[in-house]
Amino acid sequence: MSEPLTLDVIREAVRGRAAAFRAITRLEPTGGPSDKVFPPTYEGGKYATETRRISSQDIECVVLDSVQSQANRMEMALQRARDEKRIKVPVIEVDFSSARIAGISRITSLEAPHRIADAILRASELDGIEFRKSTAGRNLDSISVSDATALLELCPTALIFGMWDSGPQQRGLGAKLSRAFVSEVIGVNYRMGRKSSSRIDPLPIRSNAAVLYRTAEGDWTLDESEAMKEKKAPVRFGGKEAKGRPAEALLGNVTPTLEDGGVTIDYAQQTAVLSLPALRRLRFPTNGASRPDADATAHEALAALALCAATFNFEEGFDLRSRCALWPTQPLEWALLDRPAEEPRRFRIDGDLAGANLEQAVAALREAGLPWREPPLVLQPSAKLVKLVQRSVALGTVEGGDGE
Repeated sequence: MSEPLTLDVIREAVRGRAAAFRAITRLEPTGGPSDKVFPPTYEGGKYATETRRISSQDIECVVLDSVQSQANRMEMALQRARDEKRIKVPVIEVDFSSARIAGISRITSLEAPHRIADAILRASELDGIEFRKSTAGRNLDSISVSDATALLELCPTALIFGMWDSGPQQRGLGAKLSRAFVSEVIGVNYRMGRKSSSRIDPLPIRSNAAVLYRTAEGDWTLDESEAMKEKKAPVRFGGKEAKGRPAEALLGNVTPTLEDGGVTIDYAQQTAVLSLPALRRLRFPTNGASRPDADATAHEALAALALCAATFNFEEGFDLRSRCALWPTQPLEWALLDRPAEEPRRFRIDGDLAGANLEQAVAALREAGLPWREPPLVLQPSAKLVKLVQRSVALGTVEGGDGE
């Protein structure tokens, strides 16, 4: 039987010698065990496949959601929980509202791919000063495992999911913190499937009916005189190598094709591990010196935050991408790897309990005199960043985006 995963349990585990909290959850396709799912594709349209050793057998497996992707999903789950006021977690926010770019109002350190070290934050300003040259930004230059106080205050998720301050100013010598929490979803014993693509147009438009040209506004025209020109020649619709056929404008029939696509699997499995030694290595000095008890309090808050991220993400579901939605066949349950050779104790947790744990842990953190910033640190995008985004948006409107 599992027990509730309370803050007392977290505190005992962090301050003791436990190795990790581990959750192994079995999933299946929402369409049923035999339904096909589509893994992410990598360079060359390939899936990430490998042979893994499972139950003393070599089993062909495929990655359905990578460690990096899982981290991003969990950060977004934290962002939504923060927006809904379920939790209070420090973030840095770039406010794009004055730029008036359609669809972009803000970017936070929970959304930026490289967290607090992301180029979007580097290209933004705090009170008119380039962020990394401001007082708060300069504090990030001295981050290390032995002094992580600035990250605890501004971006604690970087201490959980890792970060590398690899910007050009650091020349590869910036802070590099390993992940304390990892999660991955794989498909076990996969078999490659096939996919087809075709389109039957209700209009009798033939591929050789006409040549389509691109207008300056990005639309198509049949009139060569209305076409935009390059070196005095009319530009055909559909990109540099296109022939201007109606299909380039998604008109007319598309010849059916058949190729490898999707997989069937015995089952999917999410494996999530929170390393407690990785948290214990972190130090949080104030006034030049760290205090063991205060450090342990910070470790508890980080563990509670990691469990919040995992729990909120689990409750949002596993709709990973088009045609890759998974359903847990068991509840989320964490095993505490405490004493070697002993059966791990098992714990259950839901979003409400995870949020309550974090709230209590943050209160203890403040009592210990450590920082945990609640209002976001708001930056303004630099003029050059706004101009770059505006030009990119305009280019996408005219050229039809990178997919053309």
